Amino acid sequence: MTPEFSRTFRLDELGSAPRAVSISAGEDERAAVAARFGLIGIERLEATSELAREGDIVTATGRLEAELTQACVASGDPVPARIVEDFAVRFVPAGAAPSVEEVELAESDLDEISYEGGSVDLGEAVAQTMALALDPFPRAPSADAKLREAGVLGEEDAGPFAALKALKDKL
Repeated sequence: MTPEFSRTFRLDELGSAPRAVSISAGEDERAAVAARFGLIGIERLEATSELAREGDIVTATGRLEAELTQACVASGDPVPARIVEDFAVRFVPAGAAPSVEEVELAESDLDEISYEGGSVDLGEAVAQTMALALDPFPRAPSADAKLREAGVLGEEDAGPFAALKALKDKL
């Protein structure tokens, strides 16, 4: 299956000297990526990167920029977001990664993505990096008010201090 935002680069066209590339998702690609990651929409998704090959391993370093809209976790209202994220990815042949159960990673270690055949897909790596940078709990400014209207108690109304406040009010 081809990913929604696919930008492949053939290994035989890459050398050890870094190759600067820029990629940008089209309207249909952005809509498909938004659907996959449960977003309301993606207005912009692009990246600049340098690709370098050493044997069968390709390293991509760069920066992605995205403007998108997520749904508020409390109200479902649109929450606009801007993502600017540096990334560093190592593409390794499928089956070449060691099969260990636990790995200690240093901050300088790169994310690894396996590939098959003679090309790597930078577009899919950018889409996955964007997904990892998303706010897992986006909240609209109006979320608390909408929850109160629906009868959901806030932390100040339901916590232990609320019980103490209620006792104080009875005095």
